[in-house]
Amino acid sequence: MDAKLTLSMDAEVIKRAKEFAKNNQTSLSQLIENYFSNLTNKELKPQKDNISSTVKSLSGILHLPKNFDHKKDREEYLRKKYK
Repeated sequence: MDAKLTLSMDAEVIKRAKEFAKNNQTSLSQLIENYFSNLTNKELKPQKDNISSTVKSLSGILHLPKNFDHKKDREEYLRKKYK
């Protein structure tokens, strides 16, 4: 059974959402319904228990300084790689 829902959102967000729906050949109502359905579907929520034993074993083995800048480090790596 369908029911009506009234939402208040930023006008620009609504405009972009309508354009997205149009480009994906669906309605804004269907987009929101799908979003709420996925959000509330417990089967789709990530479970901490679903982490593989390999990933669990790797967790915490890398210790970096507090001031480590991963973006800067990657940039330096890429500069050296493509020099």
